[in-house]
Amino acid sequence: MTGMNPVNKKENLRLLRNALKLTQKEFIERFLSSADGKPSMSIATYSNLESKDGARMNEVILAVSEKLGIDSMLFAIPPEEFAEKIHVILPDGTAGEAASRGGAKKGSINHLVNRLTMHFAEQIFTKRLKKGDKIESDRVLALQMGVGRSAIREALKVLEVLGMIDIRPGQGTYISNNEASFFIIPLSWSLFLNGSQIDSIVEVRNLMEVKAAYLAADCMNEENLGKLYAISHRLHNAYVEKDFKEFLNEDLEFHICIAECSGNQVIYSMIQTISNLMRHISGSGMVDEGQLRDIYEEHQKIYGLILAKDAGGAAEAMKEHLRKSTGRYNYR
Repeated sequence: MTGMNPVNKKENLRLLRNALKLTQKEFIERFLSSADGKPSMSIATYSNLESKDGARMNEVILAVSEKLGIDSMLFAIPPEEFAEKIHVILPDGTAGEAASRGGAKKGSINHLVNRLTMHFAEQIFTKRLKKGDKIESDRVLALQMGVGRSAIREALKVLEVLGMIDIRPGQGTYISNNEASFFIIPLSWSLFLNGSQIDSIVEVRNLMEVKAAYLAADCMNEENLGKLYAISHRLHNAYVEKDFKEFLNEDLEFHICIAECSGNQVIYSMIQTISNLMRHISGSGMVDEGQLRDIYEEHQKIYGLILAKDAGGAAEAMKEHLRKSTGRYNYR
């Protein structure tokens, strides 16, 4: 027992409890109580063992192993293997039934997406994961989250679309090389869990857009300025050709690129995430060529002030553009 990997112990203990669908209090009552029902450990102490390990971990594992009639050394194996063996550890099928029930009880995919982002972000914070690392299998995640594997797979697909993970068929799932996404995207994504917050999201985005324009006027990154020039050129072509769809696409890219030129990674990531999600839920209220012309001219003014290094002017022009845009788009 003393040579067991401490990370494996606490991870496997948590996997087992989740497979049994027991709260920490229920787990203590089932495995860590005397014959008269008196618990041998407080919930706080047990919770600390699951999150940080501790001196009493071996005591818990021995007690659990004895009641289940299993070899305590099973808790030493990697969590991936432990998850595969849970159906053997619990021959009555409890784990499988629990996971299946969990898929229907734990709420929407949106909620699960949020839980998974927090789960991975915590592991990155504690240095257990870093960019490019392989994450747990869907079987292990299902047990950890207390839901079915199909729900996990669906939620992982959402995370891949958001750019937070990379699903490689036949190889596994990996943390995105841009690990900072896990500290920006969950905040942005959580705003979308309730559609009634769209107005608030737009308001926050607009505040960041004005600041981004202000900072972009001091941009010295030639590559980013080159991107902004290219987007402005494509906007001009779409305007001349009256290609509404292309114009609206480049409109979003224009704002995202200004955020990138700001040099503030948080502003850039937030605006990029919100804009990309808005692309899927917003509809255009643009109905005539007059509005197309107005937006084009407003963009040209912002672009010109950024090139002129006029931070205050760029910010004011962006603020005015966003004020006028409020009536052009329908975010419902």
